[in-house]
Amino acid sequence: MKLVSYIKDGHDQLAILINGNLYDTDALHPDLPVSMAMFLNYWDDMYPLALAAEQRLKDGMGRAATPVDVESATLLAPVPHPTSCRDGYAFRQHVAAARRNRNAAMIPEFDQYPIFYFTNHNSIQGPGDILCMPDHFKKLDFELEAAIVICRPGRNIPAAEADQYIGGLMIMNDISARQLQQEEMLLNLGPAKGKDFATAIGPMLVTLDELEQYEVPCKPNHTGKAWNLKMTCAINGIPVSEGNLSDMDWTFAEIIERCSYGVNLYPGDIIGSGTVGTGCFLELNGTGKLNDPEYIEQWLQEGDVVDMEIDGLGKLSNTIVKEDSDFSILLLKKVTG
Repeated sequence: MKLVSYIKDGHDQLAILINGNLYDTDALHPDLPVSMAMFLNYWDDMYPLALAAEQRLKDGMGRAATPVDVESATLLAPVPHPTSCRDGYAFRQHVAAARRNRNAAMIPEFDQYPIFYFTNHNSIQGPGDILCMPDHFKKLDFELEAAIVICRPGRNIPAAEADQYIGGLMIMNDISARQLQQEEMLLNLGPAKGKDFATAIGPMLVTLDELEQYEVPCKPNHTGKAWNLKMTCAINGIPVSEGNLSDMDWTFAEIIERCSYGVNLYPGDIIGSGTVGTGCFLELNGTGKLNDPEYIEQWLQEGDVVDMEIDGLGKLSNTIVKEDSDFSILLLKKVTG
């Protein structure tokens, strides 16, 4: 099932996407909620009800109001108001390449336990414009990822049971302002300001039943579901990145296990995979300069269109837009020495 949130009459409306058309959930069945938040909070009741309504509609037996063409709708993030947002660090290829490019050995702890950081869940957005301040344009980067959303409350969730808490998968673009990120992390704290201004997810949440055909074994000595899903990113129509979700070394189940240790997870919590190998300019620039001293760095610019696609999850498209402000926090740095 493909779940989409879009703007209807000034508020977010939950719909099921079928053959390019959006069918409002409450029009398919009177007991289905109009919002993703309510759907996730009552997952065990709502999910089977929605699946049955979807199947009846596909069989020509269901009730539905006039559908909305998805191309004409203003899409929101599939989960417009997440309760939190964590981002993992699950692809060894990305971590190893990024460390190699700055002459650092691969850190052995990567293979010992999964890690994550918290980002700003109030800056989650869907397709469309990404507003950036002047400092964001100093090494502005995309990050090609997938994300899950938690659909059941839980605490101390073992990895062997954690897939039951995944409501579905979606594309994530972890937009990063690298100069802000690099400066703050000199103090061994972060990332924060380099990440907190925008994270894009979408265009839909695809439930796990829809992805069964893509399931593959996870990496040896790991636990949880894995999916053979090609991941790509293009900037202004030019391909720049390609990977596969099955290359995750740590599974979402294992990341959930760590996230939930001594902590309550709630329906609506988003967890990202971390960047796939080749999935950002930071890595691509480092590799380019390592191989060619004349390599010219690439970073996102005003007006750039970032298109991310993952098999089965659709295409997430965002345009980089400059905010009407010249304010810079980088210029506020104190001069020392």
